[in-house]
Amino acid sequence: MTSGVALNTTAVVLQEPERVVLSRLPLTPAGEQDVVVDIAFSGISTGTEKLLWSGRMPLFPGMGYPLVPGYESVGTVVSAGCASGFRVGETVFVPGAKCYGEVRGLFGGAASRVVVPGERILAIDEHLGERGVLFALAATALHVTNVPGAVQPDLIVGHGVLGRMIARIAVAHGAAPVVWETSPARREGATGYSVIDPSDDIRRDYRCICDVSGAQGLLDTLVARLAPGGEIVLAGFYDEALSFNFPPAFMREARLRIAAQWQPADLLKVREMVSQGRLSLDGLISHHGTPHRAADAYGTAFGDPDCLKMVLDWRHLQ
Repeated sequence: MTSGVALNTTAVVLQEPERVVLSRLPLTPAGEQDVVVDIAFSGISTGTEKLLWSGRMPLFPGMGYPLVPGYESVGTVVSAGCASGFRVGETVFVPGAKCYGEVRGLFGGAASRVVVPGERILAIDEHLGERGVLFALAATALHVTNVPGAVQPDLIVGHGVLGRMIARIAVAHGAAPVVWETSPARREGATGYSVIDPSDDIRRDYRCICDVSGAQGLLDTLVARLAPGGEIVLAGFYDEALSFNFPPAFMREARLRIAAQWQPADLLKVREMVSQGRLSLDGLISHHGTPHRAADAYGTAFGDPDCLKMVLDWRHLQ
């Protein structure tokens, strides 16, 4: 099925917390339902990947080192199985892969070449280029409200890439949310919504507050800003226990909801919104790196407050 396509790859490997290396790895042979994709770009997540990098990721199935991180990749199909549903030459979004033998693929997208089932990937417009890596974040943002009974948030906490994406989706649905951001440098780049310092906000009537900060100790502050019967949606990733004082939440009859991982339907909806021009992916990638300097790129992504989204360019390794 591979017709001359070499089944090995160059991949970012987290050998242990805070130790990133570039390794040559063999790939699992591709079957009839698989495709082989040459990756052009992969994004670095400052949420779950930061927890993997720091060693603070809670234990769950598949967790352990060494591992290949990454679930935000874009590439070109170079070989396609007869039952994969794809053809050679298509541009696709790849939300990770598990094709590295004894090296864990968690999430497995940070590599020059991957083998992945066709049902896992999504065909996208080739003209999106590196912006295609943002499909996972966009689907995560959409999932916040793409559930029965959900409303668009009127307050979003955090103006990183995920907060911006949630705000853009809210605007696309006719809302005009307020975003809290403590960093003056991150208050730029809003269109159709306002970004303010939390200390400047006196409102206490928000119907839906979406927190993407991942910060502990914030729930009591958010409860105090809710309207009666309001909802708090936790859309960040929290590696420590969360708690809140019950009486204020009781008085407001507050609701708490957790937005989990995006679903395939979210990804399809994002593609539709992007193709229709209802959702822009522009202006969100701030930094670029190369695989050979992956350790520096990961350090910048997780340690530089000016870095919204770091993208690795794999094209010269093909």
